[in-house]
Amino acid sequence: MEFRRLGRSGLTISEIAYGNWLTHGSQVEEETALACIRAALDAGITTFDTADVYAETRAEAVLGRALKNERREGLEVFTKVYFPTGPGHNDRGLGRKHIMESIDSSLRRLQTDYVDLYQAHRYDHSTPLEETMEAFADVVRSGKALYIGVSEWTADQLRAGHALARELRVPLISNQPQYSALWRIIEDDVVPASEELGIGQIVWSPIAQGALTGKYRPGAPLPAGSRATDDKGGANMIADWLRDDVLERVQRLRPLADGAGLSLAQLAVAWVLQNSNVSAAIVGASRPEQVAENAAAAGVTLDAELLKGVDDILDPVVERDPGLTAGHAGNS
Repeated sequence: MEFRRLGRSGLTISEIAYGNWLTHGSQVEEETALACIRAALDAGITTFDTADVYAETRAEAVLGRALKNERREGLEVFTKVYFPTGPGHNDRGLGRKHIMESIDSSLRRLQTDYVDLYQAHRYDHSTPLEETMEAFADVVRSGKALYIGVSEWTADQLRAGHALARELRVPLISNQPQYSALWRIIEDDVVPASEELGIGQIVWSPIAQGALTGKYRPGAPLPAGSRATDDKGGANMIADWLRDDVLERVQRLRPLADGAGLSLAQLAVAWVLQNSNVSAAIVGASRPEQVAENAAAAGVTLDAELLKGVDDILDPVVERDPGLTAGHAGNS
């Protein structure tokens, strides 16, 4: 495993991070989830990302049970707050009440005294940014989080949040956007702003929900047991990439991956790590062997010719519109 600094902070993280968004507590049984986390640890992964809303809070609890006997100082544990975690009108958003209650609930489920990174899961258009950042600052000062980050914020939102964080003397060091060879919307605005501010990207869906693995073929039936057949939410996430024009071009990447000695999944993960503003790529898994395969992308350098080959093949189906950044939307 290779390691990188998260933005310009002093926090070092594994460049492959393990996330349990669509799996733990919902898609796979706990025994398999624990085996996946063990496989991540065996691969040298030290960075684990979750959120209070994943599997209706169960994902945090699974991760907490899996890591409780590990040396805490050797791990980086990240979680998030924003989406509804209960029926009440204050059980959501980035108001002070929800943030202060949510961090305590997350720590209890994770069985830890602190998280290394506490992230705003989306931008909250209904709450003053000052209130949000002041609450995050108090979480850091209380020792319940060491750093703060955000997810899917626009360049302007990052600048505003970072300015307030500096005034409050707390470290806002990261953004967690979707990013892959097919979904490049952060490249024009978010990445330049982040480089300016010293913010690192912890990217999710580097294999485009599995579309970049090559297991989905144009005109062929969906593989049994794949995310595209999952009735617990996974199928909705990958649906946009199951067009024949996309799948045909992904198949054309196979000779490039073979030439580099990589699987298509490893090529996809290594591709996002070539971006110097990316501090880590989050991988998930429903089987332990998937963790080992994806972790092998750590430390891989892709030469300029290979990168150009990927660009040339995928260019007609790549999404680049920065207006699709989730922070542009309201509180849906």
